[in-house]
Amino acid sequence: MTSNSPRPESIAAQAGGHVEPAFGALIPAIFPATTFERNGDLSYPRGYSYARAANPTDVSAAETLTALEQGAETLLFGSGMAAATSVFLALEPGAHVVAPQVMYWALRSWLAGFAVHWGLRIAFVDTGDVDAVRAAVRPGVTRLVWVETPANPLWSLTDIAAVAEIAHAAGAVLAVDSTIATPVLSRPLGLGADIVMHSATKYLNGHSDVLAGSLTVARADALWESIRSVRVQHGGVLGPFESWLLQRGLRTLFPRVLWQSASALTLAERLSAHPGVEAVLYPGLPDFPGHELARRQMQGGFGGMLSVRVRGGAEAAVAAAARVRLWKRATSLGGVESLVEHRASVEGPGSPVPGDLLRLSVGIEAVEDLWDDLSGAITAR
Repeated sequence: MTSNSPRPESIAAQAGGHVEPAFGALIPAIFPATTFERNGDLSYPRGYSYARAANPTDVSAAETLTALEQGAETLLFGSGMAAATSVFLALEPGAHVVAPQVMYWALRSWLAGFAVHWGLRIAFVDTGDVDAVRAAVRPGVTRLVWVETPANPLWSLTDIAAVAEIAHAAGAVLAVDSTIATPVLSRPLGLGADIVMHSATKYLNGHSDVLAGSLTVARADALWESIRSVRVQHGGVLGPFESWLLQRGLRTLFPRVLWQSASALTLAERLSAHPGVEAVLYPGLPDFPGHELARRQMQGGFGGMLSVRVRGGAEAAVAAAARVRLWKRATSLGGVESLVEHRASVEGPGSPVPGDLLRLSVGIEAVEDLWDDLSGAITAR
């Protein structure tokens, strides 16, 4: 950034500096219209025709995300899954794709099921192992490498810059699910990625009241136009009220994520010494595999997500989750409230998640209250 350009924190806080043009309102307006007037010559002078293609309420949130990710353009979707699957559906049937062994379970299930029936050839590999990625990529054949870092719920790291080099050398595109890191802590496009994806339901909105997804591209190319077409034709767009709520959430993105990251690190350090905990999985811990990589490609913190493996196995883990009072037992993550979840139970048979693991999404409550509640729940028998 130049000395005259606002920093990311300021861009987020002021919604990119957007001021509503008609009345000078500092908060963007909501346009619920689904259709827009055309001229007598059949043109659309304001650029909008039908809400499934574009709605003016989208503009503020999309432009803010584009600026935060330092990309070329952002598309908003009705969910994180709609955003992610649109990338894969934009590929030609028969395309070869490399994807992580450990990733968001719903998308992994979709890839192993629908995407294979659709005609894609999926190679699941440990994307934290650069040599494994290199071995899986087929030059001239692989069209897409998809990585998630940190990867839910083990929080393993992928070297974005190294994998980008491998993907590009093979003629493939690199897409990064950066939901956990957020643009506060990591900007994959600057590390060589071509597309960055967010489940905006999580940290970007941050209040557990919006279902949304986003894709931001480094360069608008033929694949991007195909993704845009899938979004419109499949109707996976974000509604105007949800777009407005997403922009509202983005205004507090930086203070929320930085607070949550600091609290998560405090909890991770304390839980590491807890007699009822077998192991803590958190990139901010020096003994965590990939910690040095996290230090290189994440700035300002290591995120608000961690997992603990409870001593005593699955039964002890489930019992501990049942005893918490302040933490809420619920799916999802990234909201202002702290959540705990026994992921193996949620994911079901075939899940790679250990039965003794509890996934923790740290909110913005007082860290001492979170510690007292969780440590007591793990200790009690």
